[in-house]
Amino acid sequence: MQRRLPALTPPNIVMNSYSLSVCLYFGVLSLRAEVPPKEGGTTAPQNAVQSRLTLDAVISAVISDNPSIKEARSKWEALKLRVPQAAAWDDLKIGIGSRVARFVRVTPNSFGDQMLNVEQMIPISGKNQSRSRIAAAEALLAVEELRRKQIDVLAKAKATFYTLANAYALLGLNSADEALAHQTLDVSRAKFASGGQSQADVLSAEIELTKIHEAGKDLEQKLSDAQTQLSVLMNRDPFKSLGKPVAPESTPSIPSQERLRSLILSHRPELRMAEDRVIAATAKLDLAKREWIPDPTLSVQAQRYNSASQGVSEVAIGISINVPWFNRKKYRAEEQEAAGNIEAAQRGVEAARAEALGLLRDRLRKIETNHHHVQLFRDQLLPTAKQTVEANRAGYETNKTGFLELITSQRSLRELQSMYQEHLTDYETAVIDLEAIIGADLPSQLGRQESVHPIAK
Repeated sequence: MQRRLPALTPPNIVMNSYSLSVCLYFGVLSLRAEVPPKEGGTTAPQNAVQSRLTLDAVISAVISDNPSIKEARSKWEALKLRVPQAAAWDDLKIGIGSRVARFVRVTPNSFGDQMLNVEQMIPISGKNQSRSRIAAAEALLAVEELRRKQIDVLAKAKATFYTLANAYALLGLNSADEALAHQTLDVSRAKFASGGQSQADVLSAEIELTKIHEAGKDLEQKLSDAQTQLSVLMNRDPFKSLGKPVAPESTPSIPSQERLRSLILSHRPELRMAEDRVIAATAKLDLAKREWIPDPTLSVQAQRYNSASQGVSEVAIGISINVPWFNRKKYRAEEQEAAGNIEAAQRGVEAARAEALGLLRDRLRKIETNHHHVQLFRDQLLPTAKQTVEANRAGYETNKTGFLELITSQRSLRELQSMYQEHLTDYETAVIDLEAIIGADLPSQLGRQESVHPIAK
């Protein structure tokens, strides 16, 4: 799908004092597609060197420099560190005691004056491993949140890139239209001076020129907004030039509907997050069941008697456990809560799957509609409009068609060309939205299978 349309070829015109202006008019028409767009309110000279901005450069800059993606990545890196924390044993406890004062008389070596106590809980129940699995599932959730953030930011950057390219294309058309309007005005003034046209036609040509100029101002604002938005997404200084976007020659083909269903069910971050919540809820149920198993605490105590000469007079070893069986109501409720959370998480997976397929269907319908518009304008409306211009131009040369009909057909062609650019950008944006919904890059997936026509049936 080409983004540019072929230029119209001017007919042979007899060069005389009057038809020279008409020849210039159609000469500008033939060069219309080659006039460079305006930038900053002026038309760029043809020999000006302008930097080029590719889609690959935008994607690379966004992935490496976008602050929102960096924030999500930092959160994921932090959550990963919770896994070894959850799997670790409880801290070793060390207690030291010493006699400060004694207000009774005792025989030597009756009591200890200094004590050292060391305690360590032994997680034989495996609760720490269950907590580790919960932390790992939460880290997986953070991974999918990072993917969703990256996908959304990249989709926004791609759409903005195509919007910027579209603005440049429309400015190019506007520049050509303004040049044609100037020629039209010159032709109208020449015919009015020779008595072949009324002053009303001259005034209409002036109004037409003003309207085209004002439309160019609106397009310049649209271009500036797209440049600012893209600079922010790339984390670049918005006051510095990004260069002129070079849009790819074609958008990726759309895989078959069956392939897209498989892709969205395996790649969509929201669906993966729902599945990770089931894993986390299952690990929490496992932890709730293990709460019934007591973890023993091993303690070693060393004492030094008040009159002993040894560094350690006595060593004692002890063990203690918590007793959860007398608090059945608490632990049963914990298990029931965890089981309920599993059921809720499973329902969440079903809801995420249904939502994903619904979004896929709507997006495919939108792509099909936009593709229809592009084909209609490219294959029918634009060729017909060009033929109409040619017919009116030939009629104007033989005085069979008025100048108003010629101007009207030219205006209709300009509008159709602008609408074609808009529909083409809408189609490209819809494909980008499809990639964002699926959570996968379509070109990379097409490398693993045979591609089909642009609209999946």
